[in-house]
Amino acid sequence: MLKFISFGSGSSGNCYYFGTATDGLMIDIGVGIRTLKKYCKDYGIQLQSVKHLLITHDHADHIKSVGAFSYEYHVPVYATKAVHKGIDHNYCIQRKVADEMKKEIEIGQPFTVGEFLVRPFAVPHDASENVGYEIQVEGVTVVIITDAGSVTEDIKAAIARANYLIIEANHDVEMVENGPYPAYLKKRILSANGHLSNTECGKTVAENMSEGLRHVWLCHLSEENNHPELARKTVEAILRSYGIVPGKDVELEVLRRQMPSGVYELEKGE
Repeated sequence: MLKFISFGSGSSGNCYYFGTATDGLMIDIGVGIRTLKKYCKDYGIQLQSVKHLLITHDHADHIKSVGAFSYEYHVPVYATKAVHKGIDHNYCIQRKVADEMKKEIEIGQPFTVGEFLVRPFAVPHDASENVGYEIQVEGVTVVIITDAGSVTEDIKAAIARANYLIIEANHDVEMVENGPYPAYLKKRILSANGHLSNTECGKTVAENMSEGLRHVWLCHLSEENNHPELARKTVEAILRSYGIVPGKDVELEVLRRQMPSGVYELEKGE
């Protein structure tokens, strides 16, 4: 059975774990390495079981510990050429990824790592490059879309294939517009290369989900411009307006910014 844990989801650090009985994969390591070790010990996860690291983009809250983790556990790091270059030039990353551990991937080109079949797809964001991942393993399809400024046809298609979906609900537009951020930062967040709002997230899920979608997690919430209950209620209201009932037709939860989510077991559908 596939296990999923979020070890952090937000600007303070992002890290997502997926593990089978014999293989393990992480997407982004933006939390501190000592913190990650503590969390894994608490949850009974052997970090040696993580055999693959996938990186979405080169912002510090997604790559803070990637070099340290790759070095200590001798784990290859999968990212696009542009993202690898961005990691190399990010001054926030003290230990870089060793050349022999760099594995270059291409957007739209599926690849296999261990038990996982992975398809990276482009996600608009103001990074060197940014990808979402569609992961197939043990008969389930998991899709992760974080730091998305806008919704593309590739994103819609990935959601339509998902059994389990992790998707950004970063902010409430009114909170951004009426908040204390300077104008340039507000413009960045609300731009097509910024972040996905609660409303955009809800509409995107409602308009593209299939009957095979069983669970949605809202990720990467802003601490200043959102609130977990606000995000959940906004997305739930939109889903209901489309005739989709959370808790009946699909599960809906919010991932915590600075705490682990607990262990989810992702089962193959009937």
